[in-house]
Amino acid sequence: MTADSYALADSATMLRRELRHTLRNPVLGLGSIGTPVVFLLLFNYVFGGALSAGMGAALPAARSYVDYLVPGIIVMVVSMGAGTTAIGVAYDLTAGIVTRFRTMAITRSSLLIGYALSNVIRSLVSLVPVVGITLLMGFRSGAGPARWIAVCGLLALFALAISWLAIPFGLVTGTPTGANTSTLAFQLLPLLSTVFVSPAAMPAPVRWFAEHQPITPVVETVRGLLAGTPVGHEALIAVAWCLGITLAGYLWASVAYRRLPAR
Repeated sequence: MTADSYALADSATMLRRELRHTLRNPVLGLGSIGTPVVFLLLFNYVFGGALSAGMGAALPAARSYVDYLVPGIIVMVVSMGAGTTAIGVAYDLTAGIVTRFRTMAITRSSLLIGYALSNVIRSLVSLVPVVGITLLMGFRSGAGPARWIAVCGLLALFALAISWLAIPFGLVTGTPTGANTSTLAFQLLPLLSTVFVSPAAMPAPVRWFAEHQPITPVVETVRGLLAGTPVGHEALIAVAWCLGITLAGYLWASVAYRRLPAR
């Protein structure tokens, strides 16, 4: 076997290991579903009328507020997976599992790849019950099969970016509690994006931040794809953000992994 074949086989083994852990501990994934669903119910049924009235003409291309809200909640589900990934990495680190793998004759990056790919799969699976709930709430999409495939592709790329950014947080903080705290930003960023309201309804400083942070172009691209409207340059910006975050997270994770002290 070539070096690439060994690396692929090792990465597949680590991915299977992570997926088995997920199946044995399904509660770990409930947090990434529960919080977005709570926001979905709260903002649609409690604040939805006031927010939609406040946005007025700024409510774009959506038949109702729930149609505007759901794409953002879908992206929020993916971003919430960062906490689960970082906590899992930190737990393996404190339990000595990472140290054990570092001493074995396996490709060094395979463990990190297993963490990242398992979170992508968990995130996409987590979307299924959330989308089911949104359909019961009245969400309807004008997107055809090609647009739904594009949405899944973008969400998978976004999940990969979030995964690689979360892994070094788990390695650097070193404890599950520290890892969970360090990923709070992933939970706060959607609140300062266009998930809940149009930027036109925001104060100027908040609007500027919302329009220039990475989650907003992903939300707007998903929203346009599901609404059946043109996505324009937002899709390119979203993909660029995802690729940039993936590269930065991968490099940071690789450096943090190499610098782990021997135990």
